[in-house]
Amino acid sequence: MIPIKTGQEIEMMRAAGRAARIVLNKISAQVKPGVSTKELDDAAADFMADEDCKSAFLGYRGFPRQCCISVNEEVVHGIGGQRRLQIGDVVKLDVGVNKSGWIGDNATTIAVGAIHPGTLKLLQATESALQVAIRHAYSGKRLGDLCSAIEEEVKANGFSVVREFVGHGVGRKLHEEPQVPNFGKKGEGPKLKPGMTLAIEPMVNVGNPNVRVLPDGWTVVTVDGKWSAHFEHTVLITKGEPEILTWSETT
Repeated sequence: MIPIKTGQEIEMMRAAGRAARIVLNKISAQVKPGVSTKELDDAAADFMADEDCKSAFLGYRGFPRQCCISVNEEVVHGIGGQRRLQIGDVVKLDVGVNKSGWIGDNATTIAVGAIHPGTLKLLQATESALQVAIRHAYSGKRLGDLCSAIEEEVKANGFSVVREFVGHGVGRKLHEEPQVPNFGKKGEGPKLKPGMTLAIEPMVNVGNPNVRVLPDGWTVVTVDGKWSAHFEHTVLITKGEPEILTWSETT
């Protein structure tokens, strides 16, 4: 059963989405050469307190940090630590917050200084795939329409989508129905309806789509060691245009 949010619940989701985006923007502004991933995670805790929310990730199934910070070949679920960012790196910041019992979830990939043109193309293609997916997030469409559009956009740019990890419904819980893969078949899957809230999150690799989990039990890396990018928004299905709950004018 895919949860359908009521008017009041949607207002709560809007507040959670705004808080998640503000925190993500503030962390993004801290990304620079020499900063450690733990320092970014520590800053996230302060930013969440400023927005009167808390991490939706800390303690979730034992996850030990405020947010997920993944660098270069790390795809998602990276744990902040002593690693210091260097010029040319790309860092994926995934922020989920719980505000008054409701979840906002979003992610971005940030370049650390100048990056290789091929890496820049990766980031642009991944963000473009997210925007293409959102353009399919209309009431009456099938979930497969949205999911297949992601893979088509990614493949058209010469990259591959991760298949083991997917987007998801989001609301009172961090992960709700439905699963939102970054691949699928047009015309298949549940019909999108007003009141559904989806965390749409393309995870895109330069090389092949295969990934593995490091011994820390969390950090997902590409099997071939090539780099990856990740962008995410929480999106509300409405009777008209899709509403990006984690959007802001600065992103």
